[in-house]
Amino acid sequence: MIRIGDFSKLSRVPVKTLRYYDEMGLLKPVEVDSFTGYRLYEYSQLSRLNRILALKDLGFSLEEIGRLLDEDLPAEHLRGMLKLRETEARQRVWEEAERLKRVEARLRQIEQEHSMSKYDVVIKSVDVMRVASVRDVVPTPPDQGRLWRELEGHLALSRVRAVGACLSLYHDEEYKERDWDIEVCEPVAVDVSGSARVKVRELPAEETMACVIHHGPFTSIGEAYDAVMKWIAENGYQITGPAREVYVRAARNGSQTDPDTVTEIQYPVKRV
Repeated sequence: MIRIGDFSKLSRVPVKTLRYYDEMGLLKPVEVDSFTGYRLYEYSQLSRLNRILALKDLGFSLEEIGRLLDEDLPAEHLRGMLKLRETEARQRVWEEAERLKRVEARLRQIEQEHSMSKYDVVIKSVDVMRVASVRDVVPTPPDQGRLWRELEGHLALSRVRAVGACLSLYHDEEYKERDWDIEVCEPVAVDVSGSARVKVRELPAEETMACVIHHGPFTSIGEAYDAVMKWIAENGYQITGPAREVYVRAARNGSQTDPDTVTEIQYPVKRV
């Protein structure tokens, strides 16, 4: 038998770790000296220790390793556990590859513009949202005010108030100089009767939204759209639905020049 310090040197495993494995019941010493308290091991236990280290390297938790070592698990059970580890490892590799692409895109942007962009694009998910809406074609985005007045008038008659930030959906698939297909929406929590013009529906959940925040007047919001569109292209995404313009802090009196307006632009996207 050998003492824990010598066993540690042989195995290249710290004494602290060996003591922890003992506490976990993974690798108990064959004997503990009653006088000195030294843990004593057999050389043959190196094989069990190597099995522990190998399984740990595969991503198994210590609890899982304990079951694998002490229970007579069927081969199919072990295969299933290894397949799960494989899936998790592939997911981590994919996530790191995606992070690398974002880092490379940010580096290119800095090299081209010699500064950090004031717009940061993030990917997030959004939940299903129940809205009352009015959709129509208007000459330009600033002309959507009449749609908001129509929607708000209908909700006021029903004594219904929005339960979150209002938003506009831009249904055109490409930029247009005139005649924009816009849907203005207010999230509602109670039953609201619709009309020929006002629709009550659910906006679908989106798992992957490219989002950017614009803090400033609508007259300069084009910069935010340019930033998010550039990011989508450079990071290998493709737009899959209408843009959402969420009015986190609405402009006072619908002003196009209110500097304190906060708007989030959201694009549903998927990997190309």
